[in-house]
Amino acid sequence: MKLNELSDNDGARKARKRVGRGIGSGTGKTSGKGHKGAKARSGVAIKGFEGGQMPLYRRLPKRGFVNIFAKSYAEVNVGRIQQAIDAGKLDAKADIDGQALLAAGLVRRVKDGVRLLGNGELKAKINVTVAGATKSAIAAVEKAGGSVTVTAEKAEASE
Repeated sequence: MKLNELSDNDGARKARKRVGRGIGSGTGKTSGKGHKGAKARSGVAIKGFEGGQMPLYRRLPKRGFVNIFAKSYAEVNVGRIQQAIDAGKLDAKADIDGQALLAAGLVRRVKDGVRLLGNGELKAKINVTVAGATKSAIAAVEKAGGSVTVTAEKAEASE
């Protein structure tokens, strides 16, 4: 096989439909857009328009809110950390933090930090530095002889 002999599979690339090229083409005159009206014209943008009737999204009541201060954490289970150590992606002797988990492919992005969850079994003695951890995750790491350092400050209860 040579570079100049490479080609796509049959049907991998579909030709663009040429519209408005005479009545014999089957898509001449109105180019498949019917007759007149907003949808026949360019720049049509009537999604959600119900002909002047109050649209559904305005008839329904508003509900809830979005907390702009909410933190979004990347979540990792202790079982996945053990799998990565077994596979040789993580070094159990080195400190494990967000960057190490990112390099090992356990998280896609660190976001506001990493939160350690307690699902799975941990055998290796590890030192983990994370933004948050569940009680079961801390118990699992300490049972294996390791330690967990939580960096995220607790939200103080208002008095």
